[in-house]
Amino acid sequence: MDTSLALTTVTLTFDGGRASQLAAAQTLRTHGLRGTFFVNSGFMGAKDYMTVEDLHTLAADGNEIGGHTVTLADLTSLDPDEAKRQVCNDRTNLTDWGFKVTSFSYPFAAKSPEAEAMVADCGYNSARSQGDIRSRLGCTDCAVSETVRPADPFSTRSTPEIGSAWTINDLQQAVMQAETGGGWLQLSFFDIDDSGGPRSVSPALFSDFVAWLATRTDEGTTAIRTVHDVIGGGAKAPVAGPAAPAAPPGVNALRNPGLETAGKYGLPECWQVATYGENSHVLSTMTPGRSGDIARRLDVTGYVSGDAKLLPVLDLGACAPSVVPGHSYTLRAWYTSTASTQFELYYRNKVGTWTYWTASPWFPASSAYRQAEWNTPPVPADAVGISFGLNLFSDGELATDDYEMLDTGAPVAP
Repeated sequence: MDTSLALTTVTLTFDGGRASQLAAAQTLRTHGLRGTFFVNSGFMGAKDYMTVEDLHTLAADGNEIGGHTVTLADLTSLDPDEAKRQVCNDRTNLTDWGFKVTSFSYPFAAKSPEAEAMVADCGYNSARSQGDIRSRLGCTDCAVSETVRPADPFSTRSTPEIGSAWTINDLQQAVMQAETGGGWLQLSFFDIDDSGGPRSVSPALFSDFVAWLATRTDEGTTAIRTVHDVIGGGAKAPVAGPAAPAAPPGVNALRNPGLETAGKYGLPECWQVATYGENSHVLSTMTPGRSGDIARRLDVTGYVSGDAKLLPVLDLGACAPSVVPGHSYTLRAWYTSTASTQFELYYRNKVGTWTYWTASPWFPASSAYRQAEWNTPPVPADAVGISFGLNLFSDGELATDDYEMLDTGAPVAP
């Protein structure tokens, strides 16, 4: 790798595969520059995200496509098998789509020695951290740049995520600081739009900065390179993450079905609240539960549209159960509710993308615990996992406990 062309190397990195970043890519193309785009393969094609076709357009312009886990996972909070699926399967997906994938960035900058080893085991050549380069809006006494040959290639340093609080002077200052001693400066962006959100930079500001940055390359003080250009190395063969087998017939496929084990952020371990539309929700703990010490109550207020529900985390198999395509599943949960409720179902394909599937008939409001039970249709042919929960689609209170999901096998043809 030749580093003699300039004293300083700058890499423009973009996290998450956000559709707004296509504006940044066009700006780079106008100036003949390239960046590194770290994407979550499970989100490609979703609302506000790029498509696989967009990624191919980026690559055709010389940009690098890197990994960022399948579903934006904090690797330090997952069990080892789920974490490895998130890293390895993301790289496998991107490789299967035709990309040379050698660079990774940690979601939320969450890393550990175990996570670093995992990223290496999945075949990456490097991994980017975040927030450990000097800036007015972050670490004020950190180094001004990373070394071109990083001491730890699986924890390379970059600026904090650049958002609406940053000015063009802040961006220019980061570059000029790095130029005082040379080395490698990674700048980390998220949305490039006019939303004014905290994680957003306007296209106009980004365009002005890139135009200024291009003058530095003309002067020979700075070169713009991708992460792979700096780190080098060939693309290793993809490595599959550990399988998450489906539960056999007669065995409850759910983890923490009684909601007893506490997780993070006040949620039961392996469960999350999911919503869409316009409504407000609060999840609380009830004691005692129908069985055991606790149940969980979801309150919805200000309802206009959509729904809210508690359901197994939409992951790659640690919490959301794996399924056998073509099989049906019996779903059960005990509930009390001031309004009608129903099971809402989602399924995951082998890439890791979650899609709305179907819903059960309604179950009536009940002031005493009542068991909701429903047999699903045959699981779609491309489904490898499902998640489900009882929902509220109006203002009301819904308490749930003691969930079950049982494989009933393939339906018998009449």
